[in-house]
Amino acid sequence: MYPLLFEPIRLGKIESKNRILMPSLGTLFSMDQKLNERHVRFYERRAEGGAGIIVAGPVGVDFVGSGAIALSLMDDAYIPDFKHLSDRVHNAGSKIMLQLFHGGRYTFSFMIEGQQAIAPSAVRSRYTGEEPREMTLEDIEKVQDAFAKAAVRAREADIDGVEIIGSAGYLISQFLSPVTNQRTDEYGGCFENRARFGVETIKKVREAVGDDYTVTIRVAGNDFIRGGNTNEESAKYCRLFVDAGVDGINVTGGWHEAFVSQLTMEVPRGGYAYLAGGIRNAVDVPVIASNRITDPATAEGILADGLADMVALGRVLIADPDWPLKSREGRSKEIRPCVGCMQGCMDRIFTGQPLCCLVNAEAGLEEEREIKPAEQPKKVMVVGSGPGGLEAARVAAKAGHDVEIFEKSPRIGGQLSVAGAPPGRGEFLGLVDYYEALLPGLGVKIHTGVELDVEGIKKKSPEALIVAEGAEPIMPKIPGSDQPFVISSWEFLTNRTAVGQKVAIIGGGAVGMEVAMQAARIGTIHPNVLEFLMFHRAESDERLHDLVRKGTKEVTIFEMLPRAGQDVGKSSRWVWLHDLREREVRIVTSAKVEAIEPDGIVYTLEGETKKEPFDSVIMAVGSKPRTALSEGLKQAGIDFRAIGDCNKPRMIIDAVHEGYLAAVDL
Repeated sequence: MYPLLFEPIRLGKIESKNRILMPSLGTLFSMDQKLNERHVRFYERRAEGGAGIIVAGPVGVDFVGSGAIALSLMDDAYIPDFKHLSDRVHNAGSKIMLQLFHGGRYTFSFMIEGQQAIAPSAVRSRYTGEEPREMTLEDIEKVQDAFAKAAVRAREADIDGVEIIGSAGYLISQFLSPVTNQRTDEYGGCFENRARFGVETIKKVREAVGDDYTVTIRVAGNDFIRGGNTNEESAKYCRLFVDAGVDGINVTGGWHEAFVSQLTMEVPRGGYAYLAGGIRNAVDVPVIASNRITDPATAEGILADGLADMVALGRVLIADPDWPLKSREGRSKEIRPCVGCMQGCMDRIFTGQPLCCLVNAEAGLEEEREIKPAEQPKKVMVVGSGPGGLEAARVAAKAGHDVEIFEKSPRIGGQLSVAGAPPGRGEFLGLVDYYEALLPGLGVKIHTGVELDVEGIKKKSPEALIVAEGAEPIMPKIPGSDQPFVISSWEFLTNRTAVGQKVAIIGGGAVGMEVAMQAARIGTIHPNVLEFLMFHRAESDERLHDLVRKGTKEVTIFEMLPRAGQDVGKSSRWVWLHDLREREVRIVTSAKVEAIEPDGIVYTLEGETKKEPFDSVIMAVGSKPRTALSEGLKQAGIDFRAIGDCNKPRMIIDAVHEGYLAAVDL
């Protein structure tokens, strides 16, 4: 069905059965630099799912460049563990590489026992908030030798190849960029000098492992940093890297410090494939495209358009390890979609927690979570079809139970329809499509437009009952909140309720910020119109940017806390705040709304009472559990398991994992 995607390819000495590569990504499955069974099972599961090449890591080449929380190959003692990993992945049908890593100025001092990070120059890092020490010539030689020695150890462990990290703002990137490389010796200044460290590192690795071993590099296709390298400059560096001995180039987006999102759902599918295309035109080795390649049609299109020779599927394979198998078998509708939320992967890594996944409750826990056939199948009823209820139905059906799900709305999905309503958040609706395609094939009977009460449940006589009532928006009892121009966030998001010229949003958490982004987009130019005008150069670049950026509404957020977006994950919060600033949304923090009057809002700020005129007010202060059915079941003495927001409003990831565990425990 996707002939190019499943065509074999040669990457150096590696013969890959398809064009799918799983890139290296942080997991935090151990904090002692060692591989463990959790790592091994995680990668083995992706190999079982059909990935052609898996790049494990990142793997530190020395302590000061990676610290104690990254895997390590700085010593021969680590070789047996990586040999075990390679055996398991090979037996599961995939090739395996390791990403050799050095963070440079991106290494936090707490990770290296209080030592100072090293970098090309002593330029403070916005990522860590710390200033590194400028590397001496001796430091440079030691780090290059560490890369070479780690590559030799990888080969001794029967690993099929190594990838040198030269992307995302890590050490090699820092040497390449004039922003972070301010040296005046042979490793700084002109283009060739800035490339020298990376080129020499590649040559030392190649010399150490020989010509019959695969060596690749991962690069930033564009730094997306003011004063940094563009796609054109990255392509020039890549030509030097190929001459130095790499067999392939894995192209990702920009740096961690870039003010352009790399991975979140705001990035269009395949949005950075053009970066790979720019480099592919400049080199004669396979090029791999990365970032937000979520579905097989997008992947096939990238290959067909000649933008890349392979595609890197990272978080996509966390969400569904069987993505390759399902794609090859024409079952793309059954692929569990990565929604680009970052809740289980990046947000957890940034807070020092091991990787998991919003849509896949087994991710990172493959050794302990498994759906086993039911010894005694039961008649299972699931009431409520939000993400928790849908996952419970899926797991129960896979275990062999007879499952029926009841939903009072016309379509399944629950609050996913609210979460997926704001601009740029539509990936959540893909999760609904997934369950709609999958559940009937598992034998789940879906009843929509049916609201069950206690008596209705009694008549059905289920042997197991899972209740996922969900939540409802809170409408705070502020004087004047009953006026017709005051609406809830859910009403605005799902019904597209019209609002006036001046819009006030009460509540600056995740929901309030999403509401603000949608309100601020009202009146902006349609993408098709933008393309037409750009093609014909009908307007100036500045005018077109304004038409995309600024709509017709004046939007203000009122938040009681000192900071907006306190409940937004770290990987998304900065993106949202940046977008709100660009769209000229005003955020008033530490503000308490006292009253809503026909001609405006009364609020207090720093002890002073103020009043401002607004045409529309949207309440976005959160939600509260729906518990009517649960309370009725308790009174009737009916046994059930409550999951999701009816217990306590939280995040989608909590509901999905609760649904999984409830069904596994039946």
